[in-house]
Amino acid sequence: MLETNQITGQIVDAAYSVHTRIGPGLLESVYETLLARVLESRGLHVERQKPVSFEFDGLRFEDAFRADLFVEGSVIVELKAVEKLAPVHSKQVLTYLTLLDLPVGLLINFGAPRITDGIQRIFNSRASSAPPLPNG
Repeated sequence: MLETNQITGQIVDAAYSVHTRIGPGLLESVYETLLARVLESRGLHVERQKPVSFEFDGLRFEDAFRADLFVEGSVIVELKAVEKLAPVHSKQVLTYLTLLDLPVGLLINFGAPRITDGIQRIFNSRASSAPPLPNG
């Protein structure tokens, strides 16, 4: 199985490829479809609009949210196609990461004129599999 850094690297590279070919301004669903196909063509397992459930205090919440893309069973990818990201977008990804106990996710805004300005890597320092924070 690939390491998280390898997976996120593949996702970022594929997002760059899609954005370079078709540019900004399309619907989010178009980018979701294209990015999923590109990732699958690279041999990655991708689930689109994956229903995610979680437990809290012994209560089970079925289909609490849907992840745009869930790659290799370890990386949540939230896609946007907006002019500018808002703080709530990164909080959305952090919520998913916290509830799923995952260390990292990607927020990708295909609405950005340059895709490099539209990619954020979100870290969950509370995840059981997160690397320890450096001292200092």
